[in-house]
Order: sequence, then structure tokens, then C-alpha cells
Amino acid sequence: MPTVRVERQHSKPIKAAKASVERVAEHIAERFDVEYEWEGETLHFQRTGVDGHIHLEKHKVTVVANLGFLLGALKGPVERAIHEYIDKEFG
Repeated sequence: MPTVRVERQHSKPIKAAKASVERVAEHIAERFDVEYEWEGETLHFQRTGVDGHIHLEKHKVTVVANLGFLLGALKGPVERAIHEYIDKEFG
């Protein structure tokens, strides 16, 4: 199962960083039709063929997306999209 992992350092307060993660999740949900929900400081997302999370720490945000067989062929575009959204909010 191909995995996309993206980490970024940030200097935002947790409340602002959580709002940024929410915007990232909205973009991912819109583009890849995933559902998501928060559990503490971790936002979990899933749909058929992909599951993962965005974990928020005081100075770091980590995105992990596990791609199923069919979406594995689209790993490059999925990874680029995640980098784009994370960089926009935390870059």
C-alpha cells in the first residue's frame, strides 16, 4: 500500500494551526471526496481506497495518507496536492 507522508514545521499558535488544518482538510475532501473528523489534535480522513490523518503538534504538522491499490497509481498527483495545500497554509 503506497503511503504519502508530508511534514512541515510551523510557528502558528495551536488554535490558528488547527484552523489551517481544517482548511487543508476541506480542500482534500473537495478534491478527493473524503470524509474527515477530529479526534483531539488529529484529523482523520477516509474514503474507499484512502485513509490517513493530519496530526498537529505545537511546532509541526504531519500528514499521512495510505493509498489503496487503485489510488496508488495516482500517488504523484495526490502527494503534489497535499504539498500544495500544506505549503499554502503553513509555508
